[in-house]
Amino acid sequence: MKTDHPLELTDYRGSVVSLDCLACARERGEITLGDIVRSEYFDAHQDFGIPIPGFIIVSSRRHFQSIDECSDAEQADLVRLLIRVRRAMRETLGIGTVYLFQAEDTRHRHFHLWMIPRYSWMDERFGTRVESLRPIIEYSKEHLRTKEHLAEVEAATTALRNAFSSDRVATDTCSGHETAK
Repeated sequence: MKTDHPLELTDYRGSVVSLDCLACARERGEITLGDIVRSEYFDAHQDFGIPIPGFIIVSSRRHFQSIDECSDAEQADLVRLLIRVRRAMRETLGIGTVYLFQAEDTRHRHFHLWMIPRYSWMDERFGTRVESLRPIIEYSKEHLRTKEHLAEVEAATTALRNAFSSDRVATDTCSGHETAK
């Protein structure tokens, strides 16, 4: 979706980009930072702006705003991809707890889900309630853009991408359910 008012976004490395819609720019191949896996209708990638390892965004490849706009095929594809990504987060990165959110009122109005991992430092510093997410995000943007931490983000992204490219997170073709190999 092209707009007359481009967004100024800062990626998790600290670089500023100007674009119309982040997910649409990803679909056009203009943004590849954090690529993990694509399905027929969705794209899973490391969050663009927040340097938390394993903070995964699942966005639609076509531009729409709300989950209730998914076709039947998109619905099935989304559920399969979410399960595969969640399984990879657990098995590849050891992430035990994830918060899953959809926000329809973002600046670019493009459907996406946040898969936010919960690490012990988050619980210790900010608590375990959903209200802790905003301070965690702000803390991450302000304090976790160090060379060492960004290397952790890149390593997590690479590990997840490799889990999919090596087919360690596959579909069980007999039952239609996702299984880990």
